[in-house]
Amino acid sequence: MDFHLTREQELVRQMMHDFTENEVKPIAAETDKTSTYPRENIEKLFDLGVMGMVVPEEFGGAGADDLSSAIAIEELSKQCASTGDILATHNGLCCGPIIANGTPAQKEKYLRMLTEGHKVGAFALTEPDAGSDAAKGTCVAELQGDHYVLNGSKIFITNGYVADVFVVFAMTDKSKGTRGISAFIVESSFPGFSVGKHEEKLGLHGSPTAEIVFTDCIVPKENLLGAEGKGFKIAMQTLDGGRIGIAAQALGIAEGAMEESINFAKTREQFGRPIAKFQNTQFLFADMHVAIEAARLLTYKAAVAKSEGGRFTVDAATAKLFASEAAMKITTKAVQVHGGYGYTKDYPVERMMRDAKITEIYEGTSEIQRVVISGNILGK
Repeated sequence: MDFHLTREQELVRQMMHDFTENEVKPIAAETDKTSTYPRENIEKLFDLGVMGMVVPEEFGGAGADDLSSAIAIEELSKQCASTGDILATHNGLCCGPIIANGTPAQKEKYLRMLTEGHKVGAFALTEPDAGSDAAKGTCVAELQGDHYVLNGSKIFITNGYVADVFVVFAMTDKSKGTRGISAFIVESSFPGFSVGKHEEKLGLHGSPTAEIVFTDCIVPKENLLGAEGKGFKIAMQTLDGGRIGIAAQALGIAEGAMEESINFAKTREQFGRPIAKFQNTQFLFADMHVAIEAARLLTYKAAVAKSEGGRFTVDAATAKLFASEAAMKITTKAVQVHGGYGYTKDYPVERMMRDAKITEIYEGTSEIQRVVISGNILGK
């Protein structure tokens, strides 16, 4: 077992660290305050080849492995979890299922759009009455000649009001339950596609989250992703991979919060000395360090397992569960270390705490991760 990163992975980390410090960190607070999509930085990530980095070179990507992708998300999320979220969604939830299930023609067209074309991707599964229970969706797709007609809506869609390409799930046969769900590649320019409500959220203010609506939306027959009835399987496989991205995001948030807290504790004096000199503060940092290292190992292990092509469902769920809950605990402790200052927007830890919460919810709640893990280890 090798715990060392490859030269290529180290280069990705250094590149993303430098980009985050120079481009992301200076605008992170303003991005959060104004709920502004960081468009210029996303364009720069396209220029760097990071948006779509997992796409094979033959379709315009870098052919990066899953650990490199996780490292990129981790580094961005140390300073701006919103930017990390945009990248994770684009690479894992949009490019990912097209790479795994697309026809040669779909890959040639859409993967190039999502890399060289600088088109942003999204993933549309959740509906108003179908969250954790994705099989209860009511969005429908009816085949009419050479196209499908989609009707329904999706909510909480990351990149929702900026994305150009969506992987969408809809019922093609209601009588078959999960086996009646199919996946489609939908462009925002298709007739009948519209963006609904822009969500106002607790955190991730720079991540554009919205409702998308299909009103007799015309989708060419050739945009069916995989076979009819295979949509639920595609969705679950995609979420397995996506959970690694969220684990990496949570890891980055936790690391950023710890770094901020250490810097604060070394300079903040109470009772005549820096608070870092107090043993209770030192023990707090020790606990943070242990949790971060454990989250890192679980996340990296899951990423490597995915790249190796074996089963990684439990690894991904374990990493996502642990890293997200660790991030929530660490950011909460980070606010506590800062005292009253931590409750103000003068310091980034309050934003980090707000951003951390969603990692326990999306890509499957902590409760769903426990269902996945327990079901697998008990053989259900």
